[in-house]
Amino acid sequence: MTARIIDGKKIAQEVRAEWKVRADALKAQGITPGLAVIIVGDDPASKVYVANKVKACAELGLYSEHIALPADISEAALLAKIAEINANPKIHGLLVQLPVPKHIDSSKVIEAISPEKDVDGFHPINVGALSTGNTGFVPCTPYGSMILLQKSGVSIEGKHAVVIGRSNIVGKPMAMMLLQANATVTICTSKTVDLAKYTRDADILVVAIGKAKMVTGNMIKPGAAVIDVGMNRDEHGKLCGDVDFESAKEVAGWITPVPGGVGPMTITMLVANTVQAAERATVK
Repeated sequence: MTARIIDGKKIAQEVRAEWKVRADALKAQGITPGLAVIIVGDDPASKVYVANKVKACAELGLYSEHIALPADISEAALLAKIAEINANPKIHGLLVQLPVPKHIDSSKVIEAISPEKDVDGFHPINVGALSTGNTGFVPCTPYGSMILLQKSGVSIEGKHAVVIGRSNIVGKPMAMMLLQANATVTICTSKTVDLAKYTRDADILVVAIGKAKMVTGNMIKPGAAVIDVGMNRDEHGKLCGDVDFESAKEVAGWITPVPGGVGPMTITMLVANTVQAAERATVK
C-alpha cells in the first residue's frame, strides 16, 4: 500500500483562486483588501516568511504593507505602531511576524492587535471564539490543514484524530477544529508515555511537535491520513517533517510531504483571512 500524496501546492492554488473571486467582488465595490505585516529585527527565516506573504497578496491583487522595524525598537514604540495600523481603514488584516526580540512581550503584541484585524488568529478573543464554536479568525496552519483533509476527501466525522503537539499556533486550534468537525480527538505531547499506542489508533494523525522524523511508519495505522506540520533539517541539511515520510507513505492512506504539503496552505489561509476581514468590515 502506498499513500496518496496530498499536494499542498496544487490545493493551495485552487483555494487561492476561490478567494480571488471574493477579493475581486470587493474590489468591484471599490474595496481592496489590505494586509500589513510588521517584522522586527533581521531574522532571516522571518524575512523569507514575510516576503512570501507579501508575494501571495500581490498574486491576488491585494494591497499590502511590509513594515520593517529595528530590533532595538522599544515595546512602547511597537505597540504605538500597531495602534496606528489598527486605525487605518485601508488595512483589514495585521500581523506581527513572530518571534519578536526578547525585550518585547509577545503576548502584549498579540493582544494589541485589533481582533477584527487579527488574521493570524492569535488574539485571545479569537482563540476564545474558536473554543466556543463562534466565527473569529482561525490560525492559518490548522485552518490550511483542515482544508487539505477536506479537499482530499478524507472523512473526519466520527473518526479518531490524534494531534501530537499542544502549541497555541497549531496543536490546540487543530484539536478544536477537528472536534468541531465531529471527530473524537486525542492530544499528545512529547512527554506522552507510549506515544505509539495512540498514534496507531488514529484515523487522522496530525504531527506538530518540531522533531525531525519522530513518527515512523510502524507508529501509523494502515490507511490513516497523516498531516505533517513539521519543518526541520535532517542530518544532511535537507528539509524534512516530523514524520519519516519514506516509511510512513508505505502505511498511510494519505500523507502530506515536506516541503509542499502544509506550508503553501498556511500562507493561502492568511490571504483568505485577510479577504474575510475586508468582507466583515464592509458589512459593518
